[in-house]
Amino acid sequence: MSDAPLASIAPARAAQELAKLSAAHKSGELKADEYEHRFSRMIQELRDRQISGTRAEIMAALEPLRLDG
Repeated sequence: MSDAPLASIAPARAAQELAKLSAAHKSGELKADEYEHRFSRMIQELRDRQISGTRAEIMAALEPLRLDG
């Protein structure tokens, strides 16, 4: 197995995946425990791969999600 570092994730991509996960939960497609499990896996992947970009770029990508609740 390769020890090469994983490619980092673009802020827009992280926000897109979070929006899809949130929409699935709000629509009832995911129960609370499944949502929590998937959210936890997503956070772990972000820790492993990291988000590319500056703090300002990351916050700008996430701000629309925060405003939508």
